Amino acid sequence: MTERQSQPVFREVQQWNPLLRWSLVLLMLVSVAATVAAASVRIRDSSELTPIFLSIACGVFIPLGVGLLVWIHRLETEVRPDGLFVRYFPFHIHWRQFRPQELSEFHARKYRPIREYGGWGIRYGSKGWAYNADGNEGVQLVFTNGKRLLIGSKKPYELESAIRSIMHKQ
Repeated sequence: MTERQSQPVFREVQQWNPLLRWSLVLLMLVSVAATVAAASVRIRDSSELTPIFLSIACGVFIPLGVGLLVWIHRLETEVRPDGLFVRYFPFHIHWRQFRPQELSEFHARKYRPIREYGGWGIRYGSKGWAYNADGNEGVQLVFTNGKRLLIGSKKPYELESAIRSIMHKQ
């Protein structure tokens, strides 16, 4: 692949709404603080420390892990001359490539994230799979094998246009 081919025609990176992200991270930090405070009281009043340290480990590391996951996750979408590339980091370390010849149709559309897919993230619903990070717009892909995938986007018409631009070059 030449350098020119690897340059994206379209690129978008999305994360959850900043207010939601900050709220969830703050909630996780409050949970950690409450766990540490409760454990410090239990340590003074108990001779059995193993269950206390286990509860501290769970009460600290699980919320911190969830908070970190909320903070670093992102949906990356690129349209390159050789296909549509999507990655929902950290769940997809490598890009998922969809070649133009795999698509039978695609179109920008509004959707109902909760009703159609059960929320945001990597989801499966009545209309197939969805990768969505925020909002209620995206591009619906229909593959030649009949499977469907919705890619959430804040710029659905630009994404649709970029996909169209590579379809005719194949």
